[in-house]
Order: sequence, then structure tokens, then C-alpha cells
Amino acid sequence: MTTKELLHNTEEKLKKALESLNREFSEIRTGRASPHLVEGLHVDYYGTPTLLKQLASISAQDAHLLVIQPWDVSAIVEIEKSILKSNLGITPSNDGKILRLSFPQLSKDRRQELAKQVHQMSEEGRISLRTIRRDAKEAIEKLEKDKIISEDDKFRGIDELQKMVDKYIAKVDEVLKLKEKEVLEF
Repeated sequence: MTTKELLHNTEEKLKKALESLNREFSEIRTGRASPHLVEGLHVDYYGTPTLLKQLASISAQDAHLLVIQPWDVSAIVEIEKSILKSNLGITPSNDGKILRLSFPQLSKDRRQELAKQVHQMSEEGRISLRTIRRDAKEAIEKLEKDKIISEDDKFRGIDELQKMVDKYIAKVDEVLKLKEKEVLEF
């Protein structure tokens, strides 16, 4: 394996770590109803864990109301159970054909609590990026130790690796700012 291949594989891992953080952020409730809050929930559909977005249409009627309309009405009870088990803290209203989720305004304290949670998640994302960097750096050093690449190539590879990781850490900070603004907005 060359340094170039190693850096390419490392960038793929960095992208996946950033995507994971974005997914986690999308599940944080900000006071606005968004289909992203529930579409990733797993529903026990005839004994098979199935994503909610595969079982129903999910739409935001306004800023505080989500409507879930299952394609198979018999799944409505299981969908309701999944929503109640989730950490949304919302009790759905079931009329037998559709579920309505009403999202109340968040208090200032709850918004600050969510902002702290978002900061913690972003720090975990940074830690993940640094772990990927450490593993790649060790792999580059092993290539040099095994005489596959020169010492100059090792230093060039480590420099490129650091620039790449810095770029992704900056993206984490950017996503954090946006999410924190969204959470603290009234």
C-alpha cells in the first residue's frame, strides 16, 4: 500500500465520521418539527426491524406538528410504540389512520441543555477524527519502517494527513456552530 492509497482510505473514514456526527445532530430536537427526528426510528414490522421512513409518509404540517401516515394502517400501533420508546419525549396522537406529533416550544433551560449535548457530541466527533489520524500516522510510520516508503515520503504523508484532519475538524466546528445557533434560537 502506498501513502496515497492510505491517505485516500483515511479521507473516506473521516467523511464517514463527519456523516455520523451530522446524523446524530439531525436527531436533536430543536423545537421545530422535522421529519429527520423520526425517520430513522426502527419499528417492529411483522417481526422485522424496519425504518419508519420505509413504512409511512412523514411530513411537517407546521413548525410544531409532524404527521405520520403509514401505508399499512395495521402498523400504526407498532409505530406509536417505537415513538414512545424513543428519546423524543413526545406522545403521539393516534386517530387510527395517522399519528400526529405535537412539539411544544423548548424552554431556555432545555435549549441550553441541548447546546451542551451538541458540544459533547461534537467533541466525540473530534475524538473520532483524531483516532483515525493516529491510526493512519502509525500506518505511515510502519510503511517507512518496512522500507516501503522513504523518510521524506513519511513526513510528506504525515503533513498531508494533518492538513486533511484539520480540514475535517474545521467542518465539525462549522456544523457545531450551525446546530448550536439552531438549538438556541427562539
